[in-house]
This record gives sequence, structure tokens and C-alpha cells, in this order.
Amino acid sequence: MTATEIRTDRWGGPRQARWQQAADWPLTIAAILFLVAYSVTVIASVDVATADVLRMVIVISWALFPVSYVVEIILATHPWQWMLHHPVNLIFVLLPLLRPLRLLRVVARSKLFQQSAGTAFRARVLVYLAGAAILVTYIAALAVLEAERASPDANITSFGDSLWWAAVTITTVGYGDFTPVTLRGRSIASGLMLGGVAVLGVLTATLSSWIVQRVSTLEEHHEQREEQPEGRDQPE
Repeated sequence: MTATEIRTDRWGGPRQARWQQAADWPLTIAAILFLVAYSVTVIASVDVATADVLRMVIVISWALFPVSYVVEIILATHPWQWMLHHPVNLIFVLLPLLRPLRLLRVVARSKLFQQSAGTAFRARVLVYLAGAAILVTYIAALAVLEAERASPDANITSFGDSLWWAAVTITTVGYGDFTPVTLRGRSIASGLMLGGVAVLGVLTATLSSWIVQRVSTLEEHHEQREEQPEGRDQPE
């Protein structure tokens, strides 16, 4: 059984599972191409021909997601229930910049990730969380730079500024030396702040769980050592 089949619930059905398995990596590659093309468009100064190619890559990679989403709905055993239980798929259609997170979803659905337990699983969760935080920070930096640099009152005018702003925002430090002034930029900032709180919450919960398990294991070992002498004295 594949990782995609494991994830498919009763609303999707076997036909949808086969489609998802076939489309998973192509969509992930399309998401990466979208991010690369968008990054070059925002950060670099390119000629007209290169800009046209980049726009074509962005449009094609963007179009693949709604097409795949429609196919998933058509193939689903219970389309409406599947849509209600899989909102992330719709989010990836509506918010193209979040699509590179599909790469982390592929990792999370792998057998190695799902079958691990205890400390090993928590370590992989931390790796997944760190990857998501880095991607979201980079994506937010691009989006804010694109939104802000055209404003005459903007103080975020370079990618270095926007990356620094995104880093201090997602970590909830918020120095305030760079702040968005446009409505779009502030909307991105609000989402990034919520994401930062969520990341810290999951990180705290994961570390707390690890500490509790570690303390419990040490206590069990200590109790076993205390019981061993008593067990040896009883036969004598």
C-alpha cells in the first residue's frame, strides 16, 4: 500500500487515490518551478524575453493545480464530503505561493515518516516544521517585496530588507525597523504572524512531549535499579 493510498479516506475512493499518486510528484515539481520563476521575477531584473518565459512558466504551473483539483473532485466517491474534509487542496489552488509546501507534504506522507514512532517521529516532525518555517519565511519575503516596493512610502525596498522582516516576524520578535505600509503587505504580515505563533506552539508541544517521555524513561530505569537488589536478596 502506498503513502497516498494510506491518506485517502472513504470520501475519495480508489480512482481518486490512483490519480493523486500519479499527479503527486508532477504537481510538486510544478510548485517548485512556480516558486523559482516567481523568485526570479521579483528579485532579479530580466529582459523582456526572459520575463515572458517566466510568466509562461508561472501560468502553466499555476493552471495545473486547479485542473488536478477538478479531476480529484470528479473522481471522488463523495465529492462534497471530500471537499469539506480536504481544505488544504483548495488552499493550494487559491494561494499559489503556498504550493511549494507540497514538497513537505510528500515527505510527511512517506512510509518512513508515518511509521516512525516516539522520539524518531518527533525528530521528523521538527524537521518538517523547520522546513515549513523556512519556506513560509522565504515566500512571505517575496510577496511583501512585490507588494511594497511600488509604494512611495515603503521602507521594504530590497529582498534583504523583506527577508529580514519576514524572519523577525515569523519568530514573533518584531523589531519594527521594517513594516509594510500597503494593504496587501499588511495582510501578508498578519498571516505570517499567525503562522509564527502556530510554529512556536507546535515546537513547544513537541519539545514538551519529548521532555515528558525522557523524564518518564529515566524514572523507569531508576525504579528498575532500585528493585534489582531487593529481588536478589529474597532467594537468600
